Amino acid sequence: MYETISVERDPRGVATLTLARAERHNALNAAMIGELTRAAAKLGGDPGVRVVVLTGAGRSFCAGGDLGWMKAQMAASGPDRAAEARTLADMLQALNEMPKPLIGRVQGQAFGGGVGLACVCDVAVGVETANFGLTEVRLGLIPATIGPYVVARMGEAAARRVFFSGRIFGAAEAVDLGVLAKAVPAADLDAAVEAEVAPYLAAAPGAVAAGKRLVRALGPRIGDAVIEASVQALVRQWEGPEAPEGVAAFFEKRKANWVAE
Repeated sequence: MYETISVERDPRGVATLTLARAERHNALNAAMIGELTRAAAKLGGDPGVRVVVLTGAGRSFCAGGDLGWMKAQMAASGPDRAAEARTLADMLQALNEMPKPLIGRVQGQAFGGGVGLACVCDVAVGVETANFGLTEVRLGLIPATIGPYVVARMGEAAARRVFFSGRIFGAAEAVDLGVLAKAVPAADLDAAVEAEVAPYLAAAPGAVAAGKRLVRALGPRIGDAVIEASVQALVRQWEGPEAPEGVAAFFEKRKANWVAE
């Protein structure tokens, strides 16, 4: 059914949604974006699913956007760029609004869109050795479609520490910023995830879904207008001079022309 992700469900109704492009550090491409959107809808509508755990295969949780996918946007038309950015925004919205508890199991590095995926989870726990970063600015891009969820999770003041610097930060700072609820040794990760999952198995599923809807309604509004603004911000950056230079520099294994010596 899926090529870039996998879904497994245990007898308790705990579904594990795994990013399965380990050889590419689970980078998001068009296929994975589409499959995650469909999986969110299917799991969200399945009355047998009580909790969803989001994790990654291999050494990385998610390295962000696939560079080949990004490079293709440089050659696309304006409307096609906007449509592609909207599919990414739709995927994040589908996960964010899924009427099931979404628990992030961050077993490795998370950059760019990987940070965004952690931030759409209701709670995320990760290994204490993981590194994080909103590294889009190094490529002349910005963390646009993930932006509403990152800022909602961190708050504006904390987001300013990492949102537009591109710097790498560790798991302890990810906890401080709110990206992770806790960071644990790798050997303790599954137990920490289970500690987040277990309470939901004693809670009424309908009440859990209603509670999640209410929290979203009371928190920062991430509606159509906000999502469209994030899409247009990404398109503008794709169409400017910096994104082509940054992506080209990456593929040519050279420094971008803005890097200070």
